[in-house]
Amino acid sequence: MKQINHIIGGSEVVSTSGRTSPVFNPATGEVTAEVGLGTVEEVDQAVAAAAAAFGPWSETSLAKRTAIMFRFRDLVDRYKEDMAGLLTAEHGKVLSDSLGEVQRGLENIEYATGVSEHLKGEFSQEASTGIDVYSVRQPLGVVAGISPFNFPAMVPMWMYPNAIATGNTFVLKPSEKNPSVNMLAAELLDEAGLPHGVFNVVQGDKVAVDRLLEHPDVAAISFVGSTPIARYIYTTGTNAGKRVQALGGAKNHMVVLPDADIGLAADAAVSAGYGSAGERCMAISVVVAVGSSADPLVAAIEERIPGLAVGAGTDADSQMGPVITAEHRDRIAAFVEGAPSEGATVVVDGTSQTFEGDGFFIAPSLIDNVTPEMACYRQEIFGPVLNVVRVDTYDEAIELIAANPFGNGTAIFTRDGGAARRFQIDVDAGMVGINVPVPVPVAYYSFGGWGDSLFGGVHAYGPEGINFYTKAKVITSRWPDPATSSIDLGFPQNI
Repeated sequence: MKQINHIIGGSEVVSTSGRTSPVFNPATGEVTAEVGLGTVEEVDQAVAAAAAAFGPWSETSLAKRTAIMFRFRDLVDRYKEDMAGLLTAEHGKVLSDSLGEVQRGLENIEYATGVSEHLKGEFSQEASTGIDVYSVRQPLGVVAGISPFNFPAMVPMWMYPNAIATGNTFVLKPSEKNPSVNMLAAELLDEAGLPHGVFNVVQGDKVAVDRLLEHPDVAAISFVGSTPIARYIYTTGTNAGKRVQALGGAKNHMVVLPDADIGLAADAAVSAGYGSAGERCMAISVVVAVGSSADPLVAAIEERIPGLAVGAGTDADSQMGPVITAEHRDRIAAFVEGAPSEGATVVVDGTSQTFEGDGFFIAPSLIDNVTPEMACYRQEIFGPVLNVVRVDTYDEAIELIAANPFGNGTAIFTRDGGAARRFQIDVDAGMVGINVPVPVPVAYYSFGGWGDSLFGGVHAYGPEGINFYTKAKVITSRWPDPATSSIDLGFPQNI
């Protein structure tokens, strides 16, 4: 049985807790590895290694830091297929999705290579007579990241490239469900020339998380995951005096106006709702059909679902893989099975499809006539289930989205430029797509929602990511004029 351990101070460290967590291949149900769950002492060891590395690393020139990040970027690009293979083996998503995940992570590494530009301060000469004022941004110290199972390569890359490039040292606590890709990332950082202790990986569960949250030498915590845990991370971390960015769950709505291209909207709903088996915080989970768009839209989505091939992620014909665990599959099925008792119409029942073997497969489901009171609407299902809510007007669609506690992402499909422009202003969400169903920002913007999708107000990666991992300092300086100073500075008097 493969054992997955910690990386602390550049060395592999075996957990002494005696507690392990299984890593499954979701396509087969087979346990392929065991993760040694960390102890408080092992977390302390990782933080101590990071703290020892911080001084030398923070004093390393921007030129040397940038060179290391460029080498790391090239190594990730070289080994992206290996990373994608690990993602498919432990998460289950199809290889094309896995490669796409690595590519989006790679974009964030590329952004971090521009750290010399990102850290440029401001300068005001002669703000007052003989006085100059300027600003700099300096690293925080030891920072930590706690990442989710659904994007085990990309989400940590939202965090540690910017954190490291800006001069911090990093402790990553990845998901125990699929940690192998971050072990490979640690190897590549080492090969790129990153000094030992700058990047550490601690495997673990709540024990490790709680120790990171309370550890006095951890200056900041980055988290992506469910809303209840994000709220806990934010509250606990800030109470301990830490800087915290905590991104939570989502219930993303896609509004389809009567003038929309129904075929385009249906294609978008299928890809955005069922891609990666719906296990992504930017998945479309609610289609808001406005007025006369409803019947043709539901019919078009229903027509497309049988053509969506569900199978192992390693199968070139597969378009959707399994979900992460058997327990999660059963939870998703319960939402679909319970919908009719609340008055919804199950148009396509993914729970009725059977699969050979012991993999964690569930087929796509489509539920129509959903209302905000129903469990399938209120809860974040995080699986391949599309809910359709019918409203009469654009204003009702806006009110529906505003009333939902989540405000991560949203989209509108329309041919009307005026309606699209009004939507981007009116809607209560942090990321908006116009005829784009999954509006994940590029790496030089920042990612984050509103409401219960974000705690602390600081978005991930991009400019806000740079600011999160640094603190501003403003310097006001005055120097005596050598020509008038009473102190002999050793300069010619006519300098």
